[in-house]
Amino acid sequence: MTAAKKDRYVPRFEKRYLEQIKSEMVKKFGYKNALQVPRLEKIVINMGVGEAVNDSKKSKNAAEELALIAGQKPVITKSKKAIAAFKLRGGLGIGAKVTLRREMMYEFLDRLVTVALPRVRDFRGVSPKSFDGNGNYALGLKEQIVFPEIEYDKIDEIRGMDIVICTTAKTDDEARELLRAFDMPFQA
Repeated sequence: MTAAKKDRYVPRFEKRYLEQIKSEMVKKFGYKNALQVPRLEKIVINMGVGEAVNDSKKSKNAAEELALIAGQKPVITKSKKAIAAFKLRGGLGIGAKVTLRREMMYEFLDRLVTVALPRVRDFRGVSPKSFDGNGNYALGLKEQIVFPEIEYDKIDEIRGMDIVICTTAKTDDEARELLRAFDMPFQA
């Protein structure tokens, strides 16, 4: 092991995965090899800003807020074609997205589960049915202010976001168990 690899910062959730969750998953599902255990691959956060058709500053503001939440610079998503009924021109910025991997992914998941989701109003847990059949989980948040990085006084508008957690799991049951081990608050 090189010196750089040994001194690398390991996020709390990644350490938990390596030391605890992997062995629990091997026992529960009876994997023959430790590399068969599902792991987190990436987390994609998407913020659609339909109002950006009339005001281009809104997509820029959404991108700045997403950068604060994710800790990484987002990409402005642009419309592919013009739709006259929506007053939409081709190439117009209509949202922002960011893909998190490795340490940033584990840090974000930690903040999502321990800080942001408990701050959601009338929160009763996330739906255990939002899996896509291939082990990926999607959830939507109605407001970005549940993240402590966003200051309520400085936002121009409350926006929602979609969060997709991609895993290497083959089935939804494996992915559900993996996310449950990371303390994802599923509804009973």
